Amino acid sequence: MSKLIVKGIESFVAHGGQNFASSRPAVLLVHGAGMDHSVWALQSRALAAQGWSVLAVDLPGHGLSDGEAIPSIEALADWLADLIVAAGLEKAVVAGHSMGALAALELAARHPSRVAGLALMGAAASMPVHPDLIAAAGEELPAAIAMITAWGFSGEAALGGNPAPGLWFTGGGKRLLERSRPGVLQSDLSACNAYGGGESSAAKVASPTMIVAGSADRMTPAKTGRALAALIPGSRFELLAGAGHMLTAERPQEVLRAIASLRS
Repeated sequence: MSKLIVKGIESFVAHGGQNFASSRPAVLLVHGAGMDHSVWALQSRALAAQGWSVLAVDLPGHGLSDGEAIPSIEALADWLADLIVAAGLEKAVVAGHSMGALAALELAARHPSRVAGLALMGAAASMPVHPDLIAAAGEELPAAIAMITAWGFSGEAALGGNPAPGLWFTGGGKRLLERSRPGVLQSDLSACNAYGGGESSAAKVASPTMIVAGSADRMTPAKTGRALAALIPGSRFELLAGAGHMLTAERPQEVLRAIASLRS
């Protein structure tokens, strides 16, 4: 674990339990709205054990990072480019989930020299958010969290199915979002809702790209992930039967394999 100064913000990154070395292949893991680096717990440690240098970041205003939440996907993409440089890297494979996937997509379009490969989980070219959910995130956080976890996990995951004994997918998701700072979830959801450049950005992506979707995803339905893949030249698409939106938790091994497949 370490902290980097990125655009004046002290920013926390986890390295998967291994020392970070800029000489090794690097991977940047970008979480979704209201979340933090812990959503990549399994993948970060496994990738580090496989010889990657891992940057599992807490975005500004999230987790252990300072600052305020960045209010637009475009600005977030620019911030991620600066993070790669601050880590002493020329480029990295970038994996993003949900909001993090939008930021990773925009990063690849705006700063192609910084992206060695792109892995997008629960992704779409646009992610409109219902106004009631955005409002609840600012005024009734428990209600917003309940909506996100109810829609984010598949029916199977909501009932159980966690491979770790004693852990509950839905409960874990709620606890994570409850730790978000006031206003952060609303800011993140508003940024996703306002983003309209996904289709044009997708056409600019030049790096090897892997898109993973869940067939039971009710937040970014699989058809929108497949449509995004069709816009990115040479991209690969993988559909995970029965999986919901929270792919890093529900299908950690498949997500890990998708990221690892981009190692050159």
